[in-house]
Amino acid sequence: MTLSVPNIRSCADCPIRYNAVCSKCEPDELKELEQIKYYRSYAAGQTIFFAGDPLETVGSVVSGVSSLTRTLPDGRVQMVGLLLPGDFLGRPNRDTIECDVVAETDVLLCCFRRKPFEKVIMETPHVGQRLLEMTLDELDAAREWMLVLGRKTAREKIASLLHMVATRMASLKPGSDNEAVFNLPITRETMANYLGLTIETVSRQMTALKKEGLIAFDERRDIRVPDLRALRAETGEDA
Repeated sequence: MTLSVPNIRSCADCPIRYNAVCSKCEPDELKELEQIKYYRSYAAGQTIFFAGDPLETVGSVVSGVSSLTRTLPDGRVQMVGLLLPGDFLGRPNRDTIECDVVAETDVLLCCFRRKPFEKVIMETPHVGQRLLEMTLDELDAAREWMLVLGRKTAREKIASLLHMVATRMASLKPGSDNEAVFNLPITRETMANYLGLTIETVSRQMTALKKEGLIAFDERRDIRVPDLRALRAETGEDA
């Protein structure tokens, strides 16, 4: 699967301008970031970081989706997160990265060298404030995902993942706030790994949701959610 790379002339043209770490920046602050940023692209399947690599670069996902995985000493692998457009990759003030980061689709990153970016955080309150907000949001999401993995049924797990991706993708596009159309960025095998299910269970639950009209999809993994509220009702969460 290939994603088109946006033609970005400046931060004002960026599709994640109001979702990324720079979303609260004033024009003069954006200009400072412009001076130290650069773009880097990765093909689907390419490893962006290996766990333990020196963390020399941090940045935002502009387009595409990456997975975060951890490997146990006996070789078992567990996906522990997904990075969607607008998410921040890397941790300032850390020398190494703890997870393998793999491009699930073609990925475009807006990158910063870690040391200069750490200086920007100290000198630009809006960047530090937004990074703190994103970190706390990530903590809330991790706690919610503990509930998904620990207590929800297979159907609720699938619905939760689809709803999460749908709402995140819909936030980047103008249109109805109760409908979403997106390309599912991961395979059913990856979904199974992420949710602790078998591929057969994932396929069976996806088919059931399709038959009930909660989602529609084709062979290209294009997903349409006609009613986000109806899909949320299948996640086991209160509206």
